Amino acid sequence: MNGKNQQTELGDFTTTLRVVPISLLAIFIGAICAFVALALLRLIGLFTNLFYFGRWSAAMVSPAGNHLGVFSVLVPVAGALIIGFMARYGSERIRGHGIPEAIEAILINGSKVQPKVAILKPLSSAISIGSGGPFGAEGPIIMTGGAFGSMIAQLFHLTSAERKTLLVAGAAGGMSATFASPVAAVLLAVELLLFEWKPRSLIPVALASAVAAVLRRYILGLGPLFPVPQHPLFIGPKALFACALVGILAGALSALLTLSVYAAEDAFLKLKFHWMWWPAIGGLAIGLGGLIFPQALGVGYDTIGSLLQGSVTTKVILGVLLVKWFIWAVSLGSGTSGGVLAPLLMIGGALGGIEALVLPNVGAGFWPLISMGAILAGTMRSPLTGIVFAFELTHDPNVFLPLLVAGIMAHAFTVLTLKRSILTEKVARRGFHLSREYAVDPLELIYVREVMRTNIAVLLAERTLGEILPSLRNKHRRQRLVVVVDHDGKLAGIATRGDLFAKLEKEKDQALRQPLLQLITTTPTLAHPDETLRTVVYRMAESGLTRMPVVERDSGKLLGLISLDDLLKARTRHLEEEQRRDRAHVEKAHGNGSAPISAVFACVFLAEIDFRIRVHGWSAPGILNSLLET
Repeated sequence: MNGKNQQTELGDFTTTLRVVPISLLAIFIGAICAFVALALLRLIGLFTNLFYFGRWSAAMVSPAGNHLGVFSVLVPVAGALIIGFMARYGSERIRGHGIPEAIEAILINGSKVQPKVAILKPLSSAISIGSGGPFGAEGPIIMTGGAFGSMIAQLFHLTSAERKTLLVAGAAGGMSATFASPVAAVLLAVELLLFEWKPRSLIPVALASAVAAVLRRYILGLGPLFPVPQHPLFIGPKALFACALVGILAGALSALLTLSVYAAEDAFLKLKFHWMWWPAIGGLAIGLGGLIFPQALGVGYDTIGSLLQGSVTTKVILGVLLVKWFIWAVSLGSGTSGGVLAPLLMIGGALGGIEALVLPNVGAGFWPLISMGAILAGTMRSPLTGIVFAFELTHDPNVFLPLLVAGIMAHAFTVLTLKRSILTEKVARRGFHLSREYAVDPLELIYVREVMRTNIAVLLAERTLGEILPSLRNKHRRQRLVVVVDHDGKLAGIATRGDLFAKLEKEKDQALRQPLLQLITTTPTLAHPDETLRTVVYRMAESGLTRMPVVERDSGKLLGLISLDDLLKARTRHLEEEQRRDRAHVEKAHGNGSAPISAVFACVFLAEIDFRIRVHGWSAPGILNSLLET
């Protein structure tokens, strides 16, 4: 088979029919997670009614309407004490907001989650939120859905990669059912949990999310969760520039939110008593904050809806921004159980409410909505998830462009100012590095024929060890792998110099008389010229070999040799090409008497604003010419 035919057989993806049974399991998991999401929301409603109103009801209510007065301070403390006992004597995995724990299960535990986590995590989160905790249900449902997916994968004795796929399918299904956001759930899986972009995982995860969204229609109702009045299709350049500013401010707030949560966690780590009691301190902060501003308690879906309708006062906006932020950071840092998305939505909406006082009026709730999406994009470092999530929560298609501008600006700000996000910092603090950058491996783009060595020593099979011994000791002493061919140039076998000298030392004169064909391995591990280097790397890893002969597929003719050093040189070549391209760009900009880079940027900028300043009777080309002449 020639190289052209082999390239035709190489596909864009490596997915096999194995994806079919995995997808069927994922569909089943998505259905389960829809009911798990229903159960969690009902538990939150039940505990809220029990803690604050003393009644048996699963209806979702806000703790802000309670009549406990000053005694309401004790409710979050009581809930936090229960969670502390559950974490210590049940499972410590219930601590935190769910997503870092899911990441840790994938990276460290082979995507295995203990069955008790599937029960204790939603129960502890429902108690935490029901007792006034300023959290959302999404983090717990992601961990709970992931636990169910992992358990089913373990039941069928699947591989680690397949367990990961089903764990993430459960997480996506839970999020999809909770928020009626199937596409955002899949994007969150891709941007944060899967650590790959492959059909083998994307297809099952997407199917699980879709099934959960369909079942939500029958058990929880259709979305959107937060309907808003439709905004203009095009808001104009001035408002789009304001969206960029909103994104930068959201990025700054995202950084502060992340720093505040882990500053609180660092403060709790300095305490001398057991961590089981830390949530009670966080609960006290929640209770005191609830006395000052009751709307900060609980998930706050009603407050989010009011922010998006533009029907809240400045006092409420400031209360959400300051009090919600404080109690959320302190309580989350204390190690209690709860999610981060709903609090981020509230805080982002409050920031947008303040910005709406000075920014152009584009419609009720516009700036809170844009700020919500930007906060999600900046804090989670998952911009596509934040953008689509904000859309699916509201079903307003006209905000995609503003959300894109604001979300990317927020993402850029946090990427440039923080090493890690609020979701990955905890994983890093436990000693594990998590890279969020995905790219095609350069070894997948380079073929063996491009880097193999052709100037190698080749020996004939009928020659004896005694005949080739001088060349082994002198001429070919640097080539560790001895390659043996027949008269037609076809590979006969291989041996290492070390093996041949060991044979010589053991059998002495008898070994010298033996032909090489009797001393070599006649079925060596091979590489082919039309294979990618990534394929060869995997073959080396499986075989333990660091060098292989390269032969033609059909004829078996020896073409060369490839070693681990050649693979490293190929990667070095890729890096050099990037650097050389950058240098060439700089030289082109500066060489041959051309204008400096700053002038080029000035050209682009002035051309962009030319149509605006013409109304004042100015001309951008005229200004540019005068600048260049100067």
